[in-house]
Amino acid sequence: MSGGHGAGGGSNKRVALLISVLALFLAFSETLGKAAQTDAIGANVEAANQWAFFQARTIRATVLKTADEAVALVPPGPNQEAIAAKRAEWAKTMARWDSEPATGEGRKELAEKAKTAQAHRDLSLLRYHHYELASAAFQIGIVLASAEVITGIVALVFAGGLLGAAGAVLLAFGYLAPHALPFFH
Repeated sequence: MSGGHGAGGGSNKRVALLISVLALFLAFSETLGKAAQTDAIGANVEAANQWAFFQARTIRATVLKTADEAVALVPPGPNQEAIAAKRAEWAKTMARWDSEPATGEGRKELAEKAKTAQAHRDLSLLRYHHYELASAAFQIGIVLASAEVITGIVALVFAGGLLGAAGAVLLAFGYLAPHALPFFH
């Protein structure tokens, strides 16, 4: 009865444990990957919104500057004081639109916010790519370890374990140091 239903059970239990650990890390990798992807999309939308606001401010400032230049060409007349007051008001408005630290809605502040959002997006995308590669390594590792149960080829378990270790390394790099592996960018 040595060839009965539980023969080789110890080996299969170790393979099952490896598959379980790989599946656990796959779940972590997929969850972190989805979160990074969502974060990247949100940061991209934020950057686009900030750049749109920046462009709107630029257009308004250009229109106002054009009006100011046109008024400057008007020959002196009886309304000269009113024109000078209006031009001074426009100059203050254009300066405020260029930089408005109190509200953070000047062109300089908007550009800085947009660049910050873009940097956040890029970091999230770097993390996402690491997590995706880690997920692929875990999935292939699970398949190889599962194939060992059917075929009995022990090398498949080792290959699955190595891929799992590679996936864990990619997962760690994605979480802790996504810039450290430039060839994954």
